[in-house]
Amino acid sequence: MAQDPPAGGPGGSRLGRIARLGGLTSRVSGSYLGQRLKGAFQDSETAQAALRTLHLENAERVVETMGSLKGAAMKVGQSLALAVDGMDLPPEVSGILGKLNDKAEPVPFPIIKAAVERELEAPLHQLFASFDPRPLGTASLAQAHAATLPGGRRVVVKVLHHGIEDSVDSDLAALKSILVAGRMLRRPKEEMDAIFEEIRERLQEELDYYREAANLEHFGRYLKIDGVEIPRAVPERSTGRVLTMDRVEGRNLDAFLADSSPEAQQAAGVRLVEAFHAMYYELRALHADPHGGNYLFRDDGTIGILDFGCVKTFSPWWVGDYARMARGLVDGDRALCLRGARAIEVLRSGDPEAEDALMALGQAICAPLQVDHFVAGAEDDRTLDNVKKALGPVLKRSDLQGPRDLVFLHRSLGGIYGMLRKLRCDHTYRATFLKYTSHAIAVAEGRARDKAPALG
Repeated sequence: MAQDPPAGGPGGSRLGRIARLGGLTSRVSGSYLGQRLKGAFQDSETAQAALRTLHLENAERVVETMGSLKGAAMKVGQSLALAVDGMDLPPEVSGILGKLNDKAEPVPFPIIKAAVERELEAPLHQLFASFDPRPLGTASLAQAHAATLPGGRRVVVKVLHHGIEDSVDSDLAALKSILVAGRMLRRPKEEMDAIFEEIRERLQEELDYYREAANLEHFGRYLKIDGVEIPRAVPERSTGRVLTMDRVEGRNLDAFLADSSPEAQQAAGVRLVEAFHAMYYELRALHADPHGGNYLFRDDGTIGILDFGCVKTFSPWWVGDYARMARGLVDGDRALCLRGARAIEVLRSGDPEAEDALMALGQAICAPLQVDHFVAGAEDDRTLDNVKKALGPVLKRSDLQGPRDLVFLHRSLGGIYGMLRKLRCDHTYRATFLKYTSHAIAVAEGRARDKAPALG
């Protein structure tokens, strides 16, 4: 009989994980304490160079330990690396944290089979006409297998790693301690607490497959964009730990780019733009894990969207205020932009220098929306460089902060933009933005019918 793997998923036993994370925290904290003592006897330039080297060494330690633990540690590290990208980390440190990927060693099939049978309370051969023992993929939280239902319907079965839910809080606390100990993130405590709590809540939701099944139903029913497919869940073959859904055809982004036509790439890019705007500004429920592996691309330019475990929802008033801030940036209306920024608590003072820094960053982000046509990723696309340059003055100010609702919104926006750059998508981004933000503002002001049904 197959035995359950140790609690904590691919990373081993819970006690073993705690011991390794505790050891990592102690080593990192001790190294910074030692450098502070040495720094008292070093000139400023030498001390700064030593601290920078220490940041790099400790980032490597974090990646090595969390990468080997996999499970929640890996997912926590990825989420945090995305959430704090550029906040106050040396570029080299951000690059090291970016090495964390969402792959793990496959879980042996007998363990998967036992988990599915236990959850669905029946032998595997009665539940499925076929079930491929070779996984489609093994990620930090789960493993997926191709299968066929008795009626011939092709599906994917996603199985949550055993005991993974027991390690999220401890892994997140360990990483937070490491970053705080080294002062890698010199941001206000309230801001960092909110970011970590936001990451924790989204991770906890990703461990609930009943919730993900509901998300699939919601987006499949209400995200009505031609050529965008959302898999349907199979409720009778799903539980809180096993999720069965339609198998969506297509290739990952890199494979699609290798031999697809320019026309298909352009069509796929436009669909990505429309899907993002419709989810955020109309449905106010956003697929918040956008990378090339969670989107499948077909040769005709249609796309499929996978993995709806990480979904961020927003209130109509918050989206309305965010839309006003963005419209102020795009339309050159400084007063409107600053009102929106204060309403969502990005701007927390009346200092003109803070306002100028925010406007500069916002205008860098909104560069693709300032012209009628823009080619993402073209040779003259300097958006990312300009954003990084404008971010510096913002990070030096405690009266400019990133509220928790921005974490996964900007993670999603950055992920989508990264894919658009690879696709070299030439689009009327401005027109799309104006259409959707006008709707969001009108809904917030009670002047338009709300198209967003409640999620869940």
